[in-house]
Amino acid sequence: MSRRVALLAFVSLFVTAAHAADVEVQSPWVRGTVEGQKASGAFMTLTSAKGATLVGASVSKKIAGVTEVHEMKMDGDRMLMRAIPRLELPAGKPVALARGGYHIMLMDLKQPLKPGSSIDIELKIENAAKKIETVKVKAAVRDLTDNGGSRHEHHGHHH
Repeated sequence: MSRRVALLAFVSLFVTAAHAADVEVQSPWVRGTVEGQKASGAFMTLTSAKGATLVGASVSKKIAGVTEVHEMKMDGDRMLMRAIPRLELPAGKPVALARGGYHIMLMDLKQPLKPGSSIDIELKIENAAKKIETVKVKAAVRDLTDNGGSRHEHHGHHH
């Protein structure tokens, strides 16, 4: 009997670890671009049930040469934008990646991003056990003039 209990305990450890990041992605989208434009942003809302950290993002090198998590914030009367190595996702609290704040920056674009298409983004999430997990997101490309507030879409990606 004790062998069975030990086996169940062992299996439950793996089940817990597989869902440790537990990140839900809502309303992922990317701003469309015009010919010759070399950068754009990706936006979404991330919620981690148990708490996690966004430690990176990537897209195909056929789309962008560089993908970084960025922060925009006011410094006196100037708006500054910079890459950040980590973005905390507190347990149960939605974190918006939105214009004027945190976002994923796509730079050195290899082609225009056309509205109506979509881009696959891989988010690198560090769970509480310090294990890096990948969350795959399909982000719709929206019109260049879209401010992100006009639609309410839910894409429940749980990992």
